[in-house]
Amino acid sequence: MRYLPHSEAERAEMLGVIGVDSIEALFGAVPEDLVAKRPLELPPHSPEYLVEAHMRQLAGRNHAAGDGPFFLGAGAYRHHVPASVDHLIQRSEWLTAYTPYQPEISQGTLQMLFEFQTQVARITGMEVANASLYDGSTGTAEAVLMARRLTRRSKVLLSGGLHPHYRDVVRGYLRDDDDLVCLSASPSGQGDLLDRIDEDTAAIVVQTPDFYGHLRDLKRAAEAVHAVGGLLIAVVTEVVSLGVLEAPGALGADIVVCEGQSIGNALNFGGPYVGLMATRQKFIRQMPGRICGETVDAQGKRGYVLTLSTREQHIRREKATSNICTNSGLCALAFSIHLSLLGAAGFTRLARLNHARACALADALEQIDGVELLNKTFFNEMTIRLDRPASGVVDALAQRGILAGVPASRLVPDDDQVNNLLILAATELTSDADIEALCAALKETLA
Repeated sequence: MRYLPHSEAERAEMLGVIGVDSIEALFGAVPEDLVAKRPLELPPHSPEYLVEAHMRQLAGRNHAAGDGPFFLGAGAYRHHVPASVDHLIQRSEWLTAYTPYQPEISQGTLQMLFEFQTQVARITGMEVANASLYDGSTGTAEAVLMARRLTRRSKVLLSGGLHPHYRDVVRGYLRDDDDLVCLSASPSGQGDLLDRIDEDTAAIVVQTPDFYGHLRDLKRAAEAVHAVGGLLIAVVTEVVSLGVLEAPGALGADIVVCEGQSIGNALNFGGPYVGLMATRQKFIRQMPGRICGETVDAQGKRGYVLTLSTREQHIRREKATSNICTNSGLCALAFSIHLSLLGAAGFTRLARLNHARACALADALEQIDGVELLNKTFFNEMTIRLDRPASGVVDALAQRGILAGVPASRLVPDDDQVNNLLILAATELTSDADIEALCAALKETLA
């Protein structure tokens, strides 16, 4: 590419090669009212090293998760990701293709996705899994649409314990139609979910652990919705919990959706993340996205193929199960490598360590005046009630370098009953010193 021509002769030469008489003619297809009348108000160009210095200065203003005691959760969790994960995801075997449009030359990518599907199916207790979705929230919306296709019904009940962002994404997909029933986000329960099930119900959506950290009875929910021919969609935002909790598939779930960020993927200031979806074999034709399979080639050697890809890029749009056009391939790869490094025993140990850290946090919090623990059950996340609005307390502790959790009012802004509620998470990275610093600062702030 030539340098930007400054002289009239150079501009005329380039225009001649293109075959136009002037710059104005080059952009003649742009409507006149959209043409800029003056230069953009941008700073002059700078040398690369000065831009790098400026960006480092801006980045230095961030308070990252590892910079101090950290108790944020609510759908995104801080876990240790081994350095080996970052090394392995850059190997050429996995970077042969962004997306497997030509499977015969994308064997590395397809093998990885096949292994990923196998892992997701095993940890969720389901029979089949797809080759990832974007994230847990859009995966939940896709599961709702899938359940409607399978049951040929339209009524869907969203539990009050479903993450508010997930609820809002489902609403966006369904455009708030009258057959979508969103129960209130109660900190004490999931609303009158089971009492609202009737013969018109296509599915109920239950999250466990839920938004407030409570563990939910999926088996009872499955029995209730199956009695009327509906489906149970189980949602898991903290996938590490599946290392110790009974798999949703074993409890009767028909479709399981998870946010897989906790395994192999750092917080990254909000993404990208990876959506997991698994279901029963009989529902496979209505599953969105891709499904990779194992086969043999003409020489009898093992190979991998796209067994199903009912997305609109591959078939007619009106026949597609989804307009999800790609997958979170790199994040899925990181998930698969990290889970492989852990192994089954390591995954269970990680989950037990998370729960132990959360128990230590809960015990410490219950000793503070003005703090009430709301959870009778939890995995690594819990909700406390303070004697004043939680948002102000969080702001005060943030000034001391402690990220003390997520005020429920931040995600449920129109409900006064949650103003004093604070959601905290503990993981394997939460130390005794972190818990001591949080509790000491909380005591001072509430005193």
